[in-house]
Amino acid sequence: MKSVLAELNSLQEYERYGRVVGIQGLLVEVSGLQRCVSIGSRCHILIRGDEEVACEVVGFRNDRALFMPYGSLDGVGLGCRVLVAEHDSVIYPDISWLGRVVNAVGEPLDGGPPLLRGPVGYRVRSEPPPAASRNRTGAKLDLGVRVINTFLTCCQGQRMGIFAGSGIGKSVLLSMLARYTDADVNVIGLVGERGREVQEFIQDDLGEDGLARSVVVVATSDESALMRRQAAYLTLTLSEYLRDQEKQVLCLMDSVTRFAMAQREIGLTGGEPPASKGYTPTVFAELPKLLERAGPGTGIGSITGLFTVLVEGDDHNEPVADAVRGILDGHIVLDRSIAERGRYPPVNVLRSLSRTMPDCNTADENRIVNQAKKMVATYEDMSEMIRLGAYRQGSDPKVDLAIEYRDRIEEFLTQDMHERGDLASCYAGLDDLLEGSFDE
Repeated sequence: MKSVLAELNSLQEYERYGRVVGIQGLLVEVSGLQRCVSIGSRCHILIRGDEEVACEVVGFRNDRALFMPYGSLDGVGLGCRVLVAEHDSVIYPDISWLGRVVNAVGEPLDGGPPLLRGPVGYRVRSEPPPAASRNRTGAKLDLGVRVINTFLTCCQGQRMGIFAGSGIGKSVLLSMLARYTDADVNVIGLVGERGREVQEFIQDDLGEDGLARSVVVVATSDESALMRRQAAYLTLTLSEYLRDQEKQVLCLMDSVTRFAMAQREIGLTGGEPPASKGYTPTVFAELPKLLERAGPGTGIGSITGLFTVLVEGDDHNEPVADAVRGILDGHIVLDRSIAERGRYPPVNVLRSLSRTMPDCNTADENRIVNQAKKMVATYEDMSEMIRLGAYRQGSDPKVDLAIEYRDRIEEFLTQDMHERGDLASCYAGLDDLLEGSFDE
């Protein structure tokens, strides 16, 4: 009933329209609507052949509304009528959307039947639950990847970032998480993805089993900045809907960096001044609004978020990576040097961190992980001398142990993409591997 009343209230008593008075690049200036629309309002430009071009208000200048299109501006010219569509984007998801692939506005892309319309409308750009009423993070969540389960244990409702350069294996790691997790459902957002890789990811990496309990939102790199940004918002909106259905949701997004680039493009087009490396101030204002929507809810369900961050030039301190790292509850760093020596997933356990891990583990589990980290750190500190042959065996017992156990630890951290690493057996396997040697 609330949804019906909301729709009735949104109906307009009369039609409002303006006229296109200027076009510069992807920016359309419209006169006559400046008092009828606000930032985020959606409108339609009428062109020849009764076709329409969907647009969104991104700013105002000299008593004119500034619009950006969701698609191409072909056919748009001076004097075209612009109709007000809606002041707030709302979508009506349904549980039957599981197993489907949709675009940024909730339309099917997989060639299947039309999507069923749910009874309750969800705002695409909604606010996160109030901090005081949110639950705390829940129990451990089995993600099916051995290195993450053991060294970076994730809890229900936690938000983690996967930081990596291009071509290191982020997409493969996401597909493993989607297939092997114990979460009830997955929501996967491919923001600015290469068009060629979408079908490969869905059919080869994700597979039928992974897709059956997932909703995939796709906006390819050739789509407009608004569509790419909208895909990120829709990913969180669908996650919120499934969370409200008392589901444990795993939200996977690839990538936050392309969302930030889309927001930068929108801001620069609207005349916003660049701040850090060309990123506009609204980028750093929108990032926490997006990422804070993941996390524990106020009821039984929660959203566990894993967001990839494409670091430019392998610089993990570039502006977007630095901002995201400060918002999330941990970071998983994929190292190019580890990938080059053939160990996958190439997670650098020394540079990665899970902020909830020490409290959710037992004392014995923390002891086992700390032992393994000490060995890895000891070997890394002496790696140059070991490779050069400058280290003499017997000089330091701890270094000798690190050398002895290095290959075993590397083998434990290596996992084929078709292999599942069970959470229950991860700590036991690492304990058997170490045999308490480092303490002795």
